[in-house]
Amino acid sequence: MKLEEVKNMAFPRATMEDWSTKAEESLKGRNIESLAKHTYENIQLKPLYSREDIDVSHLSGYPGQADFRRGIHASGYQGHSWHVANRINYATLEDLEEKAKKAFSSGQTALAFEADAKLFADEERLCRLIADYSNKGPLSIIADGVQDTFIKTAAKGAGGAESMATGFIAADPVAEAAGAGGFPKEEKDVFAEWEQTLRFADTSFPDVKTILVNTAPYHNAGANAVQELGIALGTGVFYIQSLLDNGWDLERALGKLVFHFSIGGNFFMEIAKLRAARLLWNKVAEAYGADGESGKMTISAETSLFTKTVFDPYVNLLRAGNEAFAAVLGGIQYLSVSPLDIASGRSTAFSERIARNTQLILKAEAHLERVADPSGGSWYIESVTQELAEKAWGYFLQIEEREGVLAALKSNWLQEAISTVRAERDKDVFLRKQSIIGTNVYANAAEQAKAKPVEVEESKAAFKPLAAWRLSQPYEELRFKAAAIEEKTGSKPALGLICLGNLKQYKGRMDFITGFLASGGIGTQKSPDVEKTETAFDFIETSNLKHFCLCGDDQQYSQLAVELAKEISVRYPDVSVALAGYPGMEDRQALTQAGIKNFYHMKSSQYESLSHLLNEMEVANHGQKA
Repeated sequence: MKLEEVKNMAFPRATMEDWSTKAEESLKGRNIESLAKHTYENIQLKPLYSREDIDVSHLSGYPGQADFRRGIHASGYQGHSWHVANRINYATLEDLEEKAKKAFSSGQTALAFEADAKLFADEERLCRLIADYSNKGPLSIIADGVQDTFIKTAAKGAGGAESMATGFIAADPVAEAAGAGGFPKEEKDVFAEWEQTLRFADTSFPDVKTILVNTAPYHNAGANAVQELGIALGTGVFYIQSLLDNGWDLERALGKLVFHFSIGGNFFMEIAKLRAARLLWNKVAEAYGADGESGKMTISAETSLFTKTVFDPYVNLLRAGNEAFAAVLGGIQYLSVSPLDIASGRSTAFSERIARNTQLILKAEAHLERVADPSGGSWYIESVTQELAEKAWGYFLQIEEREGVLAALKSNWLQEAISTVRAERDKDVFLRKQSIIGTNVYANAAEQAKAKPVEVEESKAAFKPLAAWRLSQPYEELRFKAAAIEEKTGSKPALGLICLGNLKQYKGRMDFITGFLASGGIGTQKSPDVEKTETAFDFIETSNLKHFCLCGDDQQYSQLAVELAKEISVRYPDVSVALAGYPGMEDRQALTQAGIKNFYHMKSSQYESLSHLLNEMEVANHGQKA
């Protein structure tokens, strides 16, 4: 074939039917619609997306153009790269200084931390720190509860002149109240004093943003993306309206906002969330009559605490990497990647360095800062962005119908709505419809970890406070309970596996139950191959255990399990016997009558099963002690 002919060749355009047919070939007879998935945002994800799934006339043509879903800068990250703003964990001001120095020498580009009252012990030193790092990059400081003191202290370092600092020293009183269940003083006094702080900051730090719209507390309580976006809009509108009522110029007020999002594990949904956030805020700014540039949303993001685990913490590296990747593709300006051991409440120099290097790899090795809007052109992302924006706008209107975000919190409507979503998430984890690697699947039962102390404070809450949560917490509590039993008894909680027949017959269910139990910190003891009932009796007597599970194939269950269970219940009345699998109704009835207490199978609520089993083991051990 001649070169000219090759140049003129064209591939025929594939239709959706062509793609569907091709996909179904690999599904071995299953319909492609079986791949559809329903999300916590009540969005039905289709297996295939095409141009027909989005009205392209509504899409902004280029990044930097309204509605800014494709980013707030025309050149993307090439001209305005995101800031590496990993939040510095510190014990003292000296510790903060030392860690900041090390971080900036290793790739950090923004001074990022949560301000704390202990920083004010040496005001001169704090002023020097802020002044020094303001020359090295922007600030990324969350100052909830101490914003007024922090800004006034930092302003002393500017000698009364306007500071050249950029970035944000911001607080979100609404999010603070959501977490605490109310305000520390009269609500009107809180906002009157805060408005004065914002005015002072506008004079001393004119280029520093001071109003934070922080959705992380709602995310960490279990909210879905629609709720996060609706709450962000409601909070932003509340602040803008408050400033306008106090005589602020609209553009000046809009310029003081920075939105902070927590990025979860649903990769494409999180990208769409950030894109939809910019789209929606631009619409809000337009509704207020702001000029085009004022409608740009500045976004700070952090990797999710909600998705992190205490056990098997190195898996958190992968989770944080996935979340950071989504944040960058979504178009953020500041990013904090959490250390792998964040769930334990402690971090090390190693884990902090790895977290920082995650961002540097995305910049320098994945070259993400060289591409403007990397996710643009994906019909899937564009479609989800649009649907998410529409649902979030509807949720925002529901909040406004309840007289705004504060009223929605005071009535507990918002908390109950978030609690409903979290209950759905928990249920899916308990049933293992959603996997948490190292926690509810592929857990290492031999792993040791100390329980993180939980501080319970007396609260005079005016309304129900939002509690931070992690999906893995219920399982971690089971693991800590198993560890407590081991500490009291000197032996690890374990269940005896009575293996019926030969290895081929029982291995599948033996492996299943071993993994099932490991998620609760429960070990297993395997019997010899049981061909005769006496082998099982010998194992029960020598194992010194009180809980056992029959493992075998359906044939073994029908031939041996019923009679064996009957004899065990007669010989060993204080022993509890379960079965791995879920036979048909008739067989289950016979097995239950024979003495089988539980059936462990793929549709079991793993958490409830493990919780019940550990409770029984705890009671049995107390009985032995007595």
